[in-house]
Formats: sequence, structure tokens, C-alpha cells
Amino acid sequence: MHWGDLLKQVKQIKLKHGLTVSMLAEEMDGAGVLGAGRVGKAVRLASEMLSNPEYTVFLSLAGPMVPGGLRRIIVDLIEMEFVDVVVSTGANLVHDMVEALGFRHYVGSFRNRDQELRRKGLGRIGDILISQEAFKRLEDWLTQMLEDIPEDKRQRIASHEILYEIGKRLADSDSILVKAANKQVPVLCPNLADSIAGFQMWAFSQDHKLLLDPLLDTEKIVEIVFDSKKMGAIILGGGWPKHYTLFSTTFREGLDCAIQITMDRPEPGGLSGASLEEAISWSKVKSEENTVTVISDATIIFPLIISAALDRV
Repeated sequence: MHWGDLLKQVKQIKLKHGLTVSMLAEEMDGAGVLGAGRVGKAVRLASEMLSNPEYTVFLSLAGPMVPGGLRRIIVDLIEMEFVDVVVSTGANLVHDMVEALGFRHYVGSFRNRDQELRRKGLGRIGDILISQEAFKRLEDWLTQMLEDIPEDKRQRIASHEILYEIGKRLADSDSILVKAANKQVPVLCPNLADSIAGFQMWAFSQDHKLLLDPLLDTEKIVEIVFDSKKMGAIILGGGWPKHYTLFSTTFREGLDCAIQITMDRPEPGGLSGASLEEAISWSKVKSEENTVTVISDATIIFPLIISAALDRV
């Protein structure tokens, strides 16, 4: 037998008129190599996670996912009950809040003059602009919201509890926090202090009772892990949300299925760029077969993967 008969051939990708995103992903999966092969595999794994009711699906968010235009996709996944837990940086949640308060993100440029933006009261995230007035309004709104929470509840409260209270009080059906509150999907952010909302909560705590206890979030996520039949994760970016999601699953020998989309590289040894295959050695992921790391901008690849996966669910 020739050695070539034992190996899977690289199938050349074929384009045709009327090709859907799902069909293109299938062509990429057929090629099976390099970035195209990884995207094809990611769609296959996402389809399995979203279609199998045994999966508890964690969505981990780091980087400017809300400012970058992915807010509504996340909301729709929660609405359709495809996401069971959100683990996010405080920044993404802050940007969700200001959108819910009526402010918007605008198209700028990487070449904007930042001194001029500062004079105009605009903040820049890459080529995204937002008014600083949005955050002043948020600070005022948060103060009023915190005062509405009974003092005895504020004595020791988890981030997911305070984010639930925020979601109940915002009036925007396109908000991640509002939709999560309505669907009883926990939004975990034990590092909430590292955000504009967190600093405002600190300011509030200087003359009011308020104690955020991150260990209560750990208790919540471990409880979810133990209650899950199978665990899957879609990880956008790295940072602490990635580690928090992965490490929580070690109590059950790791994730059954995992997709990571990141622009970070593994060579420096940092977690954000570490492959999910590496996570197998830490019992954060169970097997390489149901794992894929896609090196790409999440604002490009995440919508494509989800669109193709939803076609198959």
C-alpha cells in the first residue's frame, strides 16, 4: 500500500455562485489545513456545542468585542439559549451599559490625532470613537442604581449579582446585560473593579455600604461546572476571562469542547496566546480532537463561525 493511501488529501476549496457561509466553511473543513482548516473545524465544533442540549456553553470575552460590533451577536446567542454563561472583562460590560443608556460607538481612524480627540471629549479604541460624556452619564446612573439595592444586600455581593441588578434596570432589549438578566444567564466578572464601572463602585463605597466579593463568583462558576453534563467554551481573546473559564473546569477534568479565537502568539509563553492544546496538560481541556485555536481577529472570524454554525443547528 502506498503511503499516500493512508493520509487524508488536502481538498482544494471550490467557490461557486450562491455559496453560503456554511458551505464555504465546509469547503475549508474539507481542505483541513492551515487557517482555513481551523476555521472549518471551529464551525464543526460550534455546531456540536450549540445543537447538543447536554452542553453548558461558556462564552469568554476579552478585547473590544462590544465596541467592535459583536454586541448583537452575543445578545442573539443568549436569546436563542445557546450560551449558558458569560465571562467578560469589565470593559465590554461598561460599553454594553453605555449603549443601553443611548450612547453609540463611532467609526474613527488609527490615524486620529489623540490630543485633538481629547479636546473634543472623545476616547479612542483603535479606530473606534466614543464620547467621554457616555461614561459621565454611566457614573451618575450607577450611583442611582446602587442606591436602589438594599444596603444589607450590598454588604457582600458578587459581580454576577450586581450585573443582574444592572440588567434588570436598563431598558434596552439589545443589551447583553438586559438579555442575560431576562434569560437568567449569569454574567461573571470577578475583575469588575478593573473598569470604569468598578472605579465608580469604589467611589460609591467611600460613603455607602458596598463590598464586591469575587470569591462569590468563583463559587457560582464552580457550581455551574459541577452541574454540567458536558462543558464547551468559545473564547474570544485571552486575558483573565480565558483563564477563569478554563481553570474553573479543572474541577471536572476540563472542557469537552473548546474554540479559541485570538491574535496573541504562544511564543512569549503568556496565557492569552497559549494554544488550547497546551491547556490539555493542565486538565483545562480534555482532548485535542475537540479543540481548535484560530489565530485571527475575533471581529472577523467569530461572526463567520457563528453564522455558519447556526445554519447547521
